[in-house]
Amino acid sequence: MFSKFELKLAYGLAIWLLLVGVICYAAFPPETPDQPIRLLYTPAAGKVLFDHQTHQSPTGYGISCGDCHHTLAEDEYDQAQSCVECHDPNEGDEEVPKRGDAFHKQCAGCHEAFGAGPVEKDCSACHVM
Repeated sequence: MFSKFELKLAYGLAIWLLLVGVICYAAFPPETPDQPIRLLYTPAAGKVLFDHQTHQSPTGYGISCGDCHHTLAEDEYDQAQSCVECHDPNEGDEEVPKRGDAFHKQCAGCHEAFGAGPVEKDCSACHVM
């Protein structure tokens, strides 16, 4: 099989490479993106994973920030906050609907208008248990 020297050399090399990898990972952490990549919503109907990066990226769907963050002016897009800041998950009215109602109107309405993505009648396309 292998000599003791070869095994010690192999184990030593593996430990050394692992150590270098850990140090490099700690020394050069990835940058935090300016905008979220994906968002996970957890309503009672089942979790919804929203791919924010694909929706807003010019190489994706190219949707403007203002299409969803509709109360902001173009020069305020960098101040966009979570939907919950305006749309409470549990209460709403006609002026500011509940978060779920706002999502259904906004998301499904856009999908139907452009004929792409899941629509409101196909719940399991967005909601997963």
